[in-house]
Amino acid sequence: MTIHTVDVPEGNPVFGRTTSAFADFGYSAAVRAHGLLFIAGTIGRRADGTIPDTIEEQSEIAIRKIEEILRLEGLDLSSLVDVTSYHVDIHQHLPGFGETKRRLVAAPYPTWTIIGVGGLASPGLLVEIRAIAAYPDVSR
Repeated sequence: MTIHTVDVPEGNPVFGRTTSAFADFGYSAAVRAHGLLFIAGTIGRRADGTIPDTIEEQSEIAIRKIEEILRLEGLDLSSLVDVTSYHVDIHQHLPGFGETKRRLVAAPYPTWTIIGVGGLASPGLLVEIRAIAAYPDVSR
């Protein structure tokens, strides 16, 4: 079995200085195995490291980071097959998240599980999204 880790280059304009989290916490942005790309949970932290106040901006940043990881692998959001998102204060923030998701993610839609949580890794974070994408060529 061939496993390939996907590294986000330092200085990437979408991730900015937040790429240090991969080394700091010892994980890969994504791992390719068996024709699938497993994308680690992404958060809505801006490239400069600050956390926006709104669920809409955090959601957009998190989805754009997933989109960037997909781009690095020659894929796009239509390659997503399964997504799980974790939400702080889910009932308060779900409408804003849903609005952003509808604007950025087009059909064909992946499966999507939405889970409410008491908190995320840093105070102020409202959403974290992990995803699985499929490569068009399964032998890859």
